[in-house]
Amino acid sequence: MAMNEDDKTPLTDHLEELRKRLIRCFAAVGIGFLACYGFKEKIFEILTFPLIKAMNTDGSLIFTGLPEAFFTYIKVSLLAGIMLAAPVIFFEFWMFVTPGLYEKEKKLILPIIILSSFFFMAGAMFGYFVVFPFGWKFFLSFSSDTIKALPSMKEYLALSSKMLLAFGVVFELPLFITCLAKLGLVTVDFLKKNRKYALLLFFVGSAILTPPDVVTQIMMALPLMILYEISIIGAKIFGKKVIEDSEEPQL
Repeated sequence: MAMNEDDKTPLTDHLEELRKRLIRCFAAVGIGFLACYGFKEKIFEILTFPLIKAMNTDGSLIFTGLPEAFFTYIKVSLLAGIMLAAPVIFFEFWMFVTPGLYEKEKKLILPIIILSSFFFMAGAMFGYFVVFPFGWKFFLSFSSDTIKALPSMKEYLALSSKMLLAFGVVFELPLFITCLAKLGLVTVDFLKKNRKYALLLFFVGSAILTPPDVVTQIMMALPLMILYEISIIGAKIFGKKVIEDSEEPQL
């Protein structure tokens, strides 16, 4: 049902609502940061475990600047805080867009928030447990008797955090496309027809988000291809129903 002129919310109210929700997101991240900072060494140890395991007996990281270790622990605590605050961030995002939805769509907000958190964590875990071991072994394979890998704390954190966040975000694809289908913005036929273009975008995006090696790029592109097919199934299940429900009688 379309909104009347009197029902429209002024732009200033939208901006004020956005400001409040952003403050809550930052507060959640801040609380998560403080909670994780007390376990910063353990969190960093867990984060570096795939690399240390791939390095075998030579497993150790270095820091070349005096404040590097301190700032690395700050950043790893912030990363863990963001992961911890992910449900709150997704909640605030979906609650911000809720006023523009139909009543039947608003009932799906809670499941969407739960699924958003699930897919994000699933993507991060896929990157940690599947991609990291293969990726780090590939990079370390270039070591030799005269060339030794001496990864620094800062460089490893920058690379690993980028990949974790990237995998977490791209795993939101099925939920994102299903929501678009539920809103009637995309159809199953559209998704099937443009499958080849989507696959091309997946490989291009993987090349941008991952390190410049074929192994990690393929390991991101392949799950995206599977997730795209899952998105088509989701659009098939939910899209048609929304299209039927959104039809309004002709006057």
